[in-house]
Amino acid sequence: MSAPALVVRVPMRFRRRGGRRRIETPDGAPLPARAPEPDGALVKALARAFRWRRMLESGDFASIAELARVERISRSYLTTMLRLTFLAPDVVEAILDGRQGAEVTLEALMEGVPVEWEEQ
Repeated sequence: MSAPALVVRVPMRFRRRGGRRRIETPDGAPLPARAPEPDGALVKALARAFRWRRMLESGDFASIAELARVERISRSYLTTMLRLTFLAPDVVEAILDGRQGAEVTLEALMEGVPVEWEEQ
């Protein structure tokens, strides 16, 4: 005679963030401490945005339309991404260190952020 099966249920859900799956508990309790991992998609977007801004400011391209054409992206996308360069320095640093809050995603930042750094 075999022993009855033991079923253990652990309430959690998986969320995608930066192309990776994260475990999130229902009550928001933190999981055991791990070194923060930067959101790869967000870091890449920041790097591209700052690169494009530098290209515009240096005079390599006369306009956003010209840069968008060369990069083979739409003007509206380029403009949206350039807004990332107006994030407060402490927000950018937190993103690069992986310390930003769970609500700080590329999608959320693309929707818009307050202009004032204190409000960010």
